[in-house]
Amino acid sequence: MTRAVLSTLLLVLAFLAIVALLVRLAEPRMSFFPFPGEDLTPARYGVPFDAVDIGTSDGERLRAWWLPHEHAYAQVVYFHGNGGNLSVWSDILVETHRRGFSVLAVDYRGYGLSTGSPSERGLYLDAEAALEVFHERLRRPGVPVVYWGRSLGTAVAAFAASRRQPDGVVLEAGFRDARTLTREYPILWIFSWFSSYRFPTAEWMASARVPALVMHGTADSVVPFRQGQWLFESLGGDKRFFAIEGADHNDARAPDTEAYWNAVNGFVSGLQLR
Repeated sequence: MTRAVLSTLLLVLAFLAIVALLVRLAEPRMSFFPFPGEDLTPARYGVPFDAVDIGTSDGERLRAWWLPHEHAYAQVVYFHGNGGNLSVWSDILVETHRRGFSVLAVDYRGYGLSTGSPSERGLYLDAEAALEVFHERLRRPGVPVVYWGRSLGTAVAAFAASRRQPDGVVLEAGFRDARTLTREYPILWIFSWFSSYRFPTAEWMASARVPALVMHGTADSVVPFRQGQWLFESLGGDKRFFAIEGADHNDARAPDTEAYWNAVNGFVSGLQLR
C-alpha cells in the first residue's frame, strides 16, 4: 500500500469517525421531544387518578399516572410516543380508561416531572421500573394485562413484553426498527448507519412471544402506513392487524371511534390469562 493510499484511507476513517461522533451526539435531540412539567391531569376530565413516583435502577425518578377502573375489562401499561408528556397524552389515557380499562402510564426520563435525560437504554430502564411497580403493587389478578405502545412507545412496549410477559400487546403507529423507519427519509437513513439507536420492535416481540394487535392509520404522515404493515408481517404467532381508516399519526381519536375500540375489545376478549 502506497503512502498516498494509506493517507487517503486514514482521512476517510477519520471523517467517518467524526460523522459517527456527531450523529451519536445529535441522536437524542433527533429522537426525543420531551415537554417539561404537568399542566393537565385526568382530574380535569373528572377521572380520579393516583400520581405515582417510580424509582429506576440507575437512580432516576419517574412520574406515572394510575387510573384504576372498578370493573376493568383489562389492565393497560401505556408507553407513549417520543413527544410531549403525560399531560399531552391525557385525553388518550382518559378515553382508554372510560372504555373500561385500568391504565398505568409513565413519563420517560426527561419528560414531564420525570428526572434525567432520555436515551434508548434509559427508556428500557424506565419500562422495567414501571413494570415492577405495576406487577408488584397495582395489578389485579384475574384481569388481562396489556402493554400498549404508540409510535416510539411500540418499541418500549415490545421490550417490556420481552422482559415480563403480558397477556397481549397493542402496537399502534409503530415500526419494525429504527433503520427501517429511516428508509422513508434518505438522509436520515444514511446517518442511521452511524447511530447507536435501534429500537428493534420486531426483535423484542420475537423474544416476547405474546399475542399482538398492530394498528396503524392509513393517513399517517409521520410513520407511513406501510411501516405498520411491515411490522405486522415481521411478527410470528397470534397477531391481528387493524387499519385505522383516515387516521394521521397524532390524532387523539380515530375517525371511526367505534370501529377502533371494537378492534381493541375484540383483541382483548380473545386473550388467555397467563
